[in-house]
Amino acid sequence: MINLETIRKDFPFLERSIDGRRVIYLDSANTSQKPNQVIDAMSAFMRDAYAPINRSAYRMAAAATDAYEGARAKIATFVNAPSADEVVFSRNATEALNLFAQGWSRARLSPGDAVVLTHMEHHANVVPWQMMAAERGIELRWIPLTDDGHLDLTDLDRLLDGAKVLSFTAMSNVLGTLNPVRLLCDAAHQAGAIAMVDACQSVPHSVTDVVAMGADLCAFSAHKMLGPSGIGALWGRSEILEALPPLLGGGNMIDDVRLDRFTCAPVPAKFEAGTPAIVEAIGFGAAIDYLSSIGMAEIRRHEMDLTRYALDSLTERFGSDITIHGPANVEERGGVISFAFRDLHPHDVSQVLDEKNVCVRAGHHCAKPLMRQMGANATVRASMYLYNDRSDVDALCEGLAGANDIFGF
Repeated sequence: MINLETIRKDFPFLERSIDGRRVIYLDSANTSQKPNQVIDAMSAFMRDAYAPINRSAYRMAAAATDAYEGARAKIATFVNAPSADEVVFSRNATEALNLFAQGWSRARLSPGDAVVLTHMEHHANVVPWQMMAAERGIELRWIPLTDDGHLDLTDLDRLLDGAKVLSFTAMSNVLGTLNPVRLLCDAAHQAGAIAMVDACQSVPHSVTDVVAMGADLCAFSAHKMLGPSGIGALWGRSEILEALPPLLGGGNMIDDVRLDRFTCAPVPAKFEAGTPAIVEAIGFGAAIDYLSSIGMAEIRRHEMDLTRYALDSLTERFGSDITIHGPANVEERGGVISFAFRDLHPHDVSQVLDEKNVCVRAGHHCAKPLMRQMGANATVRASMYLYNDRSDVDALCEGLAGANDIFGF
């Protein structure tokens, strides 16, 4: 079992108090807090070991290169990638998704070719494809949703018929829905399509095995999994990465440059133009170490228990005054709970909760198409992680009860 008392001591942010009350952080689906182990690893590297990578032969530079590549190897092991060379560093998952969407569209897709998405996608997996639809004339098709927040796969075969790409989220950042990744990837392959998985919300919270998923590519960000912002990763099968053109040119991505042409360096350097986020890569690796030391299966079990407690507490206390979106079964969802409270605007609810130091997100969560499908402009979203416990859920409930008092219900 997770030792919450020990874990919470690793996170300095959680020791903060404002107006004499502790801070309740329930916004990890947006970004996670950072443990001392990550903060210290980054600080130590900047203080004692910072040097450029891949460009200088002196010992400090060689050691920095080893540390940078060591972080890549840790990520590969964490997601069971067959090779560390299949892991590409990016600024974030958004850049990773753009790298594939833009590069593959320009290199491999023609006007009329179909790309299949879902109605629950984050804008990062919608807008790049819309940009390519405008530029390349590709067709976008959409997998709809059921009333309980799952993908409606009734017409999946028809939607995939003739499609070139299926790009979808492993877990909804609004509904918390865990999608059947292997089923979807297998269906894509049977139709002759490539399967791209946005795993930003799933990788931080459960065991990830890109081979078992059957995916062709997978994108995720460090900042949602205890690491720093400004760095993410794209894993892809080597043959796809070899065929994918680079998004940026210059710096370390070249093999040779002449006046009339250039040739690319091998993957992954092919996609890592310019001076990379070296310090952030060190932090990414430290975050992987921290999560691995606890165990992703243990983290998943903890979050399932906490999510069940939160769903029960909210519904039992507030009944019809609260509408929780997404699946009711915690085995089918992550620790993301989006809800409407009475007829209050989500921003008002968030502000009232903030007065109690309860940090939640209110808004469209970068998923406006999904919001329209739900018939909502915004929701309140409380999202939990390994450092949260039942007292945090209780504080959320008390804060919502306070909203009743403030608005005269």
